[in-house]
Amino acid sequence: MAERILVVDDEIEITNLIVLYLQNEGYIVDPCFNGKQALQKIADESLCYDLAILDIMLPDIDGFTLCSTIRKKYKYPIIMLTAKDAVTDKITGFTVGADDYITKPFLPLEMVARVKAQIRRYKQYDVDSDEISVGGLVINQKSHVCVLNGNTLSLTNAEFQILETLAVNIGRAVSSEELLQAISGSDYFNKNNNTISVHVRHLREKMGDSFENPSYIKTVWGVGYKIEKESV
Repeated sequence: MAERILVVDDEIEITNLIVLYLQNEGYIVDPCFNGKQALQKIADESLCYDLAILDIMLPDIDGFTLCSTIRKKYKYPIIMLTAKDAVTDKITGFTVGADDYITKPFLPLEMVARVKAQIRRYKQYDVDSDEISVGGLVINQKSHVCVLNGNTLSLTNAEFQILETLAVNIGRAVSSEELLQAISGSDYFNKNNNTISVHVRHLREKMGDSFENPSYIKTVWGVGYKIEKESV
């Protein structure tokens, strides 16, 4: 069965372009041009979405509100569209549950690639489950228990949240700012990126992961960190 995607953007030309490219890839696409229309689609339980693309700036309800509304009930991936590459917008989006960002203007083929990657991750790793498995690493999001090769790791809350965030976003480089927001919440601006590097160092020590050739947490220089399934 073809995957269904919700697209919300008040710019008709952009929406039609997104719909055209996604339909050419075999997706079923429901376009909306304002937040009110989107809320009706989201609330319709007969429509089972596999991904949503939400513009931040809408004439009535902003994309952050729509994202938060979706996250109250659903776990399918959400890609935010923004006209500016603002760090604060990205932090807000990730905080309310966004999975990725695309900055306008964008290349349609890049948009399609990001959509495919998010849907593949969603389908493959079963985000509706309480557990995330990456190689010999098993993270239980409900119990906050992390097991590596049969051994339970003794992690601080911050270490668990970092590892969980990286595992949920497997294959994608997660910035230090995103990880800071995940562990700090409203205290984000009182901390700095060195906090994350310290936590990651401790995580690697507890996991027996080397800095030079890590099996799990890999450094993406100038960006942050990521976990790649194929590397473990």
